[in-house]
Order: sequence, then structure tokens, then C-alpha cells
Amino acid sequence: MSKLQIETVSRVFPGLRGGPDTRALEPTSLAVEDNDFITILGPSGCGKSTLLRIIAGLDSPTTGRVLLDGAPVSQPGMARPGPDRGMVFQSYTLFPWLTVQQNICFGLREKNVPEKQQAEIAAHFIAQVGLKGFENHFPKMLSGGMQQRTALARALANDPKILLLDEPFGALDNQTRALMQELLLGIWEAARKTVLFVTHDIDEAIFMANRVLVMTARPGRVKSDIAIDLPHPRHYTVKTTPDFAAYKARLTEEIRVESIRAAQDEH
Repeated sequence: MSKLQIETVSRVFPGLRGGPDTRALEPTSLAVEDNDFITILGPSGCGKSTLLRIIAGLDSPTTGRVLLDGAPVSQPGMARPGPDRGMVFQSYTLFPWLTVQQNICFGLREKNVPEKQQAEIAAHFIAQVGLKGFENHFPKMLSGGMQQRTALARALANDPKILLLDEPFGALDNQTRALMQELLLGIWEAARKTVLFVTHDIDEAIFMANRVLVMTARPGRVKSDIAIDLPHPRHYTVKTTPDFAAYKARLTEEIRVESIRAAQDEH
């Protein structure tokens, strides 16, 4: 059985004040294997984030279901995903009144993990994401990249079965973004987590993934599922190779077609 099974999941948002319904996501089925790193590409409004939120349990599908290790995901309506699903958003979602260490320990406290063990787990991930020495800093004292390192460490500290990332590096400058990409890949290669990663950036999608999913313009569905055969561990120099260029040319054309479709549908 696959690690994650998405079975004919769709999402329709009711219209406001009697207006027409919005079909955000067509019935979509997908199998995600253990240790997969899947990036999801598509034009704006194609349902990428909607799909991720349904997998997280933060939204409910109109049809279909999501199974994680064969069990249905917990009911939606929670303020955050269940502990078996770690999620990192583009916006910095840290608790501003908690320090770096306290933010990372938040989920562990919720699970009543003993304080000594909390401190050990937090110390491990603080070191892994390069925040040693910043344990007692509050979010307002950190750069954007450091805040996202903290959010990533907080998600990983719960030892989730699957890691969900919704454009986590989209607000970062190019240099910080490249460093965060390599950091996350290094953690994935070491911990062998299963990852779903939404992005608008084609280079990022290819560099990070072993599979890239391309979604159609709204209502979204998976149009292409492309295996990425590039060597690991990955270094930014892979972006200069002919193989990388070939993947980029193919994905650029796929996204171009869907972006044109999306623009035509708006008129």
C-alpha cells in the first residue's frame, strides 16, 4: 500500500450570495510512495494549495477521501494539521510570544512529551537547521529565512509521517531561498521523510523533487506526473546540466499551455 492515497478527491466552494459555485479541484487520484519528494506545479488558482490543505486535514473534500498509511486523515476544522502531518506555509506562522525553542517544542508539549525529551529533540533540530545560538530569540528578532528554519524544525520535531509545504520559500530572497532548498533536501536525504511541496518556481520544482506533478488550470487536476532522474545528493550545479535543461524546457511548455488556458477562461 502507498504511503498516501488520494482517491477521487474534489473540492467545490459554494457561491456567495447565490452566485455560481467555484470548482477548485476536479476529482483527483494520486499515490504517494514512502520517501517520495513530490513538487506540485500549476498556474495560480489551479487548486494546488486546496489539495495540500485537504491532505493536511485543514479542509474537507467535496468528494473522495485521503488515506495516510491506510487510515483516513482526521476530520478537518482544526487550527493545525494532525501530528502525523507536518505543515509549513509561505507566511511565517510562528507564535510571536514564544522563543525559537518554545515554538519548536509546541507540538511536543501538546503530546505531553517529558520536558527533558522536548529539550533534546529541540536541540537536535535547532542544530540541523542551523539555529544554534538562537534558541532564546523571539520571531521578531529573526530574519525571514531564520523564521522559516524555525517553522521547518517545528514541523519535523513531531516526527510526522508526511511533510507538507505550501510555497515555504516564496517570500525569501534568492540567496536565502537557494540555501533553504539545499537545507531541506539534506534533511530529506538524511531522514527519508515523505514530502509534498507546492511551488510556482519551475527550477525549484525540478531541483527538489524525485517527481513533479503538473496541474491544469482551474478546475485543477493532475495533468502530468514526471519522474525526475537527477543524482543525489543534489548541489546547485545540477541546474547547469543538459538533463536539468531538458526537464525545464518540458515543464515550462506544460505550464505555459495551462497559463494561457487560465487567462482565456478569465475573459
